[in-house]
Amino acid sequence: MKISTKGRYALRMMIDLAQQQKESVLSYIPLKDIAFRQGIEIKYLEQIVALLKKDGLIQGVRGSSGGYRLTREPKEYTVREILEVTEGSLAPIACLDTPVNLCPRKEHCPTLAFWEDFSSCITDFLEKRTLQDFLS
Repeated sequence: MKISTKGRYALRMMIDLAQQQKESVLSYIPLKDIAFRQGIEIKYLEQIVALLKKDGLIQGVRGSSGGYRLTREPKEYTVREILEVTEGSLAPIACLDTPVNLCPRKEHCPTLAFWEDFSSCITDFLEKRTLQDFLS
């Protein structure tokens, strides 16, 4: 399993927003400032912003004093939810992509329990980490 640059950059952007909001509670952070601090192309961040905004993780305002900010406190965002917005399913195998395993071999698969345990480890690990953890 590999996390793409989109997922990694989304996490960096969210951490940046959390850091900036910690200093200035009500302001919106311009995307160009985030792009500069993080060394990420603004066009690529625009794609990421669209995903994060669509899922309600951030909100944006246009105009001269516009930008983006978190919609919740940093402790309320898990790394899992940020990565799932940008990466989709984090399941290590296709048959675990959906809540109900539709694989016709699931009853006789000798490796299914292994993959379920592995998936659970990944999920638990990412669920326990929040944006707040990166601010200390």
